[in-house]
Amino acid sequence: MSRQFEPDQDHEDREPPDPSGHIRTTGAGPITGFGLTGLVLGWLLRSVSIALRGAAPTVGWLPVLALFFVALIVGSVAWSTYRSFHKQHERIEPHRAVNRLVLAKSCALAGAMVAGGYLGYALSWVGITESDMAQDRLVQSLLAGLASVLIVVGSLLLERACRVRGEDDRDLR
Repeated sequence: MSRQFEPDQDHEDREPPDPSGHIRTTGAGPITGFGLTGLVLGWLLRSVSIALRGAAPTVGWLPVLALFFVALIVGSVAWSTYRSFHKQHERIEPHRAVNRLVLAKSCALAGAMVAGGYLGYALSWVGITESDMAQDRLVQSLLAGLASVLIVVGSLLLERACRVRGEDDRDLR
């Protein structure tokens, strides 16, 4: 026996409910997923690059310093936001709060991917000690991975600094 679908007239006339205005904090799942994806891609980079170009890419000190600088900026914004909201009880304009929240969420995920990539690339050099370039790539990749982890930590702190206590403490408003 088959049933035919009949549209509900009441359903068509109703307007969708207003959004509740809650944003969940970035959980460990997405950060872990992005980090593991970056780890695998970074680990594959050396062998794929050698197969295609005949040489592995270098890291260099400029990207390492740039990542530490970004971590410093995100951490500073997190501290400033925390101090403004929770210590001095100031209010900021809504669009600025949203901008900080978007910065925090995007930097947390991007930082996890970059950290995984650099740490995966560093892992691909473990055990290769025949050249100084291998050691340089290992050290620079590890430092870049550390800087990226600091970006993730600063981003999560910024996200939590944007929290406004409501009915459900797990939500951001």
